[in-house]
Amino acid sequence: MDNLQFIIPGKPEYLTMIRLAIGSIATTAGFDLDACEDIKTAVSEACKNVSCHGFDGFSDKYELQCNVEKGRIEIIIKDDCDEHTLQKLAKPCQNCPKEGELGIFVIQSLMNEVTFGKEEDGHKSIRMVKFL
Repeated sequence: MDNLQFIIPGKPEYLTMIRLAIGSIATTAGFDLDACEDIKTAVSEACKNVSCHGFDGFSDKYELQCNVEKGRIEIIIKDDCDEHTLQKLAKPCQNCPKEGELGIFVIQSLMNEVTFGKEEDGHKSIRMVKFL
């Protein structure tokens, strides 16, 4: 199994970099173009969910783990900051539960397995698996 790990600043502008990295990893793992797009979209939604939904500010950082083995990719995204100190200028996510619910629906419809959790330290996590 190949394991890759990223620590990402909680700023929305880094989502493009994550999409590119995950797309490259999925392609290398043998997923076709449509599956790669599905994985990239699910990961984007998960990163947005973990980094900003339900908190007073953006996460200062979050972690993305990617485990690749034959016929399968597992991606775990977890909030990795001790305190949410990056302010949201417009605070769009505080009052958008419908948008957050839509993101969850998108993740669940694109991936084969999805688990939402809360770590013992209070950090949120999303685990997603896609099979070839």
